[in-house]
Amino acid sequence: MATFRDNPYGAFNFLVALGTGAEETVVGGFSDVSGLGFEVSYSEYRNGNEKFNTVRKVPNTHKVDDVTLKRGLIGSTDLFEWLKTVRDGTPEVRQVSITLLDEARQPVATWTLRNAQPKKWTGPTLAAKGGGEVAMEELSLVHEGLEYK
Repeated sequence: MATFRDNPYGAFNFLVALGTGAEETVVGGFSDVSGLGFEVSYSEYRNGNEKFNTVRKVPNTHKVDDVTLKRGLIGSTDLFEWLKTVRDGTPEVRQVSITLLDEARQPVATWTLRNAQPKKWTGPTLAAKGGGEVAMEELSLVHEGLEYK
């Protein structure tokens, strides 16, 4: 997939697949994806007979960050309906993938969120001040693992 090169890839060319099974159907493109990350926790441990008077760091569990997707409001209720389904007691986990594309729109990197579920939907901020802003919606996702290839 990713090919090493001198110039970094642009962050403006990507696809988001929400794991609905209909990946060829695009319903509104996302303008922002944030929160791709994870952190490993470490425990401190020291033997009584250690030569150096310091603790060792032993890796244990890891935690993943929530991922936020943003897009212009297009009249589709798919994101809101997914969260509503969970709210009403029917968890719907999905494998969400974010694919970075190069200038020729070829995939160069993919991040997959394992067992993603919606956590929070935020609707647009509406203001009658005559600006040219776009009405945006956000969806925050929790997940159980991040894979990168």
